[in-house]
Amino acid sequence: MNVLKRLPWVSMIAGFSLLTACSGNTASDKVTEASGASAAPAVEAPPAQSKPVTIEFWYGLGGKLGENMESLIQKFNASQQEVIVKGIVQADYTETERKLQAAIATGQVPAAVLSSNIDWARKGYFAPMDELIARQPDFHKEDFVQTFLSQGQVDGKQYFLPMYGTTQVMYYRKDAFEKSGIDASQLKTWEDLAAAAEKMAVKEGGKTTFFGWEPMWGSGNMIDAVLSKGGSILSEDGTKVTIDSPEWIETWDLFRKWIHEDKTMRIHSGGQGWEYWYKTIDDVMKGQAAGYIGSSGDQGDLDFSIVSAMEQPGWAGAGEGKPVAQAIMAGIPAKAGDAERQAAMKWLSYFTNSENTAFWSINTGYISVRQSALKDPAFISFSKTHPQIKIPLMQASHASAPFQDPTGGKINDALTIAADKVQIENIPAAEALKEAQQTAQAALDKVK
Repeated sequence: MNVLKRLPWVSMIAGFSLLTACSGNTASDKVTEASGASAAPAVEAPPAQSKPVTIEFWYGLGGKLGENMESLIQKFNASQQEVIVKGIVQADYTETERKLQAAIATGQVPAAVLSSNIDWARKGYFAPMDELIARQPDFHKEDFVQTFLSQGQVDGKQYFLPMYGTTQVMYYRKDAFEKSGIDASQLKTWEDLAAAAEKMAVKEGGKTTFFGWEPMWGSGNMIDAVLSKGGSILSEDGTKVTIDSPEWIETWDLFRKWIHEDKTMRIHSGGQGWEYWYKTIDDVMKGQAAGYIGSSGDQGDLDFSIVSAMEQPGWAGAGEGKPVAQAIMAGIPAKAGDAERQAAMKWLSYFTNSENTAFWSINTGYISVRQSALKDPAFISFSKTHPQIKIPLMQASHASAPFQDPTGGKINDALTIAADKVQIENIPAAEALKEAQQTAQAALDKVK
């Protein structure tokens, strides 16, 4: 990111508006009509299979997300006779990567996995997709949201395909806001949100029985808040880790204060897989908290007769929020056989076609990866009656790019440890972040 430069989302949104305004032509029509445009270089088609190729697709999704994934897998399997996808569910994204690491070591890898690791791609653990993409007649690479597609590129080659886009937004109980006379549209800053949380929190006998807000466990929410305050993870020249700057210390210590001193907020931590996440959602849905920070993909698990959505706030004097917006990507392990790689690309192409990426967005709240999905009749109809689906896209228009850790994950690991110290152990942010900075800087110095 300077390393952490903002994405050109305003241009992307303008492009979306233009696409929506244009009538008639589909993405495939545009390719055909482009004057002088030639088809992708001819690639010899794979030999016909006498029987379907069965592949495993690993993904760490639970709840309705998992149900929607399985629905699309079944739909794909029924749509053709060349490939059978067998979905293998993992507890979460982290477990998926951990099990993939073990599979790579043994050589028994899945053909496709909902996971991406730039460092692993450079080491040759993932297969480049460019030739596989060229074999897909209806892929239309130019139709993808390019900022998402580019996140899957390494040294000019496409190693990962964006499956959906995500950013963390705010969900709140409409009745709790109304009871306390709070207008969500007026919560423009974190200071505003903290004041609202204090007003809505209910305390009895020194114990909080109703929380004004619940951040999500981990470093993610607090990093978003730091970026919105102007902080960065690395210096502009990429040589210094800057996670002990005033922007970091002030922001993280406010979260510590809200959780441990004011007790107007709390987090759920630990448990198996996404357990902590669903406990946080349950607190809001069951009337134990006024709101929480969660993924755009939570929308499929929420009842919008009870809750509504809003963008993450900024800070007083710092402007609008700049939380991260990123693509969740899938890759093909390099140790998969040729037939399995081709079958995997057929499945990934199917998942990301215009109709299916629109279906995924409608049913999950995640951001579509194709521009043409916004012209999908089902998406247009749904957005008219479910305006919350537009919130992630609106937030993405002023988002920060995801951090690409040059140390292979050691900076992110240091931030994860520091976040636990602040959120769970009530250790002052200055102490936790100073230690994290020293660990991260040592790791960065080694690779530099």
